[in-house]
Amino acid sequence: MMLKDSVAIVTGSGRGIGRAIALELAAAGVKVVVNYAGRSDKAEETLELIRGAGGEGVVVQADVSQQTDVDRLVRTTLEQFGRIDILVNNAGITRDTLLLRMKEDDWDAVMATNLKGVFLCTKAVSKGMLKQRSGVIVNISSVVGLSGNAGQANYAAAKAGIIGFTKSIAKEFASRGIRVNAVAPGYISTDMTGTLSEGTQNDILRAIPLGRIGNPDDIAKVVRFLVSPEASYITGQTLSVDGGMEM
Repeated sequence: MMLKDSVAIVTGSGRGIGRAIALELAAAGVKVVVNYAGRSDKAEETLELIRGAGGEGVVVQADVSQQTDVDRLVRTTLEQFGRIDILVNNAGITRDTLLLRMKEDDWDAVMATNLKGVFLCTKAVSKGMLKQRSGVIVNISSVVGLSGNAGQANYAAAKAGIIGFTKSIAKEFASRGIRVNAVAPGYISTDMTGTLSEGTQNDILRAIPLGRIGNPDDIAKVVRFLVSPEASYITGQTLSVDGGMEM
């Protein structure tokens, strides 16, 4: 319970990896702000699971690509809990298609949520973290940001951008005791990957040395470690959690 009574914002935590992270942190005693953009029912389910396990949290709607929404997310968190110790930038979308078919809107939408959202949320929480001279930020990137993937030029570019952003901000914030790291998941069993055909999933399995698709808990446990005092000498790193796929 080294994290007991810390306060975390987990963006995009209504389902999938974000929900698993929220539940994992809550189980460690963290007060969790469950953020969602459009599915209030899923966010409320996450909160019910947190409270059912004896944890504490609130739900806050905010589109992380919008400055006013992000400011409200942070303001509501401070009003509710008084501080922010942890930020997990998890919210993300996909608009997959080959480059020649990719519309400008497909590019802009993915960049706005997946990369601009990380910038806006990090900047919004940074003032309080710098003042208290403590805090931890974990940005959810992707194995695709390291290796690229046909049909995901927008997604890969955004996730690669997160890695560069993580290193830069880690250097800026280190002297104030704030750590910033990234996690690069491989193929994880979520709603986002559930739409893949059986043939595609079999191809993916053949590329994973450990021979299985990951699950959201695989990512959540790594995030819990990175935000804990056990990782107090780790900053500016990108940790691949992909069954060995990217290597």
